[in-house]
Amino acid sequence: MRRLVRRQPRSDDEVNWAPASRTIDYRVMDEVDAVINLSGASISRIPWTPGYRKVLRQSRIDTTRTLTEAMNMARTPPRVFISASAVGFYGDRPGERLTEVSSAGEGFLCDLVAEWEQAATLVPKATRVVQARSAAVIGAGGGALTPLALFTRLGLATRFGTGGQHWSWISRHDEAAALIHLLRSPLSGPVNLVGPVPATFDRAAASIAREARRWYLLRAPEWVVRLLLGEAGQHLLLDSAKVIPTRLAADGFAWAQPRIEDAVAAAFSERRARA
Repeated sequence: MRRLVRRQPRSDDEVNWAPASRTIDYRVMDEVDAVINLSGASISRIPWTPGYRKVLRQSRIDTTRTLTEAMNMARTPPRVFISASAVGFYGDRPGERLTEVSSAGEGFLCDLVAEWEQAATLVPKATRVVQARSAAVIGAGGGALTPLALFTRLGLATRFGTGGQHWSWISRHDEAAALIHLLRSPLSGPVNLVGPVPATFDRAAASIAREARRWYLLRAPEWVVRLLLGEAGQHLLLDSAKVIPTRLAADGFAWAQPRIEDAVAAAFSERRARA
């Protein structure tokens, strides 16, 4: 196994690279059977200023292109390339059932994810490519749960908009298990990494409030979210996307935490065990 790091290597399994300048020792690709690329600056940092939009794009597109260029230079390129993507591809689609064959939505995030996925396809013909369209990851110590849990513990749990918007999610355990599954699976192309039971934002926030033993009473109308947070607020808090993991389910993947309540309970249980 090799790990690409952006600092001086500290062990034999680490290899330095600098995706911002498209610099990598392509020979590392001759040493591995698969590459998993999860790079990308956090979309949860707001507001999305023009400067940060550039960071969001470069941290995804430049990183992915650096990897695909190295694969094309290798004598024996990896057999599998799993490249991170996101359900932000679909945008705001209330009332629709979204699968991997659904079209892209409209807006900055949709365009960014579509370009990101396209960059991942520029690999040698022998390399199988999977674009892992991940939802918000629910787990202890990071991911989508951290800011929501913090506000909830402070008594600031808030319904954004109507609360009825579909909010795609996956537990951290199932996210990792799905990536391992895709390494061994024949699937290629986009694959939705989401929980099998869709949830609304209300259902997710209520689950967090229940585990945190706090009230869930505050309300933030859509116009307030848009005024204060702009397009980032729209995409992250108000967009409704009922994303279905059609291909992953058909390929036999089994979720350990199939409901949002299961994922939130497992995350809080892990947090308490660490305390």
